[in-house]
Amino acid sequence: QGPISGVNKDIAVLQCHGDCDPLVPLMFGSLTVEKLKSMINPANVTFRTYSGMMHSSCIEEMMDVKQFIDKHLPPID
Repeated sequence: QGPISGVNKDIAVLQCHGDCDPLVPLMFGSLTVEKLKSMINPANVTFRTYSGMMHSSCIEEMMDVKQFIDKHLPPID
C-alpha cells in the first residue's frame, strides 16, 4: 500500500527493538521502520534499539516511551 493521507500521515511513531531479540529479529524491526517511513512523514518515525535486550523491555526503553508520551500527548489535569 502507498502513503497514508489525511491527519494520520503526520502521526508520531516510536518503534523500539532489542538487538538480541530471538523471537523477532532486529532485521524485521528495521524493515518495519522503513515501511512506516514510506507510509507516513519519515521525520515523525523514531526507531530505537537497545543493546543486549531480548524479547522484553528495559529501563532505558521505558524512559524513551515516557519521553515520547510526554512530548506528544497533552498533560492530564
